[in-house]
Amino acid sequence: MVDLMAKSPCDGLLPVEHGGVSLSEIDMTVLTSVSPYKGQDKALSAALKEAHGMAFPGINRATGKEGARAIWFGQGQAMLIGPDPASSLCVHAAVTDQSDAWVLVRLEGGRAEDVLARLVPVDLRQAAFKRGHTARTQLQHMMISVTRTGDSSFLIMAFRSMAKTLVHDLETAMRGVAARHAG
Repeated sequence: MVDLMAKSPCDGLLPVEHGGVSLSEIDMTVLTSVSPYKGQDKALSAALKEAHGMAFPGINRATGKEGARAIWFGQGQAMLIGPDPASSLCVHAAVTDQSDAWVLVRLEGGRAEDVLARLVPVDLRQAAFKRGHTARTQLQHMMISVTRTGDSSFLIMAFRSMAKTLVHDLETAMRGVAARHAG
């Protein structure tokens, strides 16, 4: 019998660093889609706050912090990242495990915005896209979620099947930005 081993989506691909910008994979964690039932938005937000210490995020926003975060993921949908969802959420929302479907990477460094500016058609400069802001958008030809988690750090989510392409596109842009600013 063959022994199967779980591998992360970016196994053998990350971490990488170029020009002071690093790209690393966020450890595999629990990802849960949470979609409130009709008329249950406020009750769900209260249940989420009581169970996990964060409210249901508003449009283009994230709540919580590293290890326990809720990210707006589209009309009437958020992605809970980190904790196992409390059973109390199921009273107010459709709750679906998404843990194996996504890759999560962290892009950070002084020129992270410059790297993303080459790939994403959204203004991610800190003046317009502050900590806790999030967007569903494209990175090259892939649909992603990008969330600012710090002054110079971003959480990027893409479909797991696109992990290699995601790393390739980000690393190519990192190299380009590093070359442009090299001594």
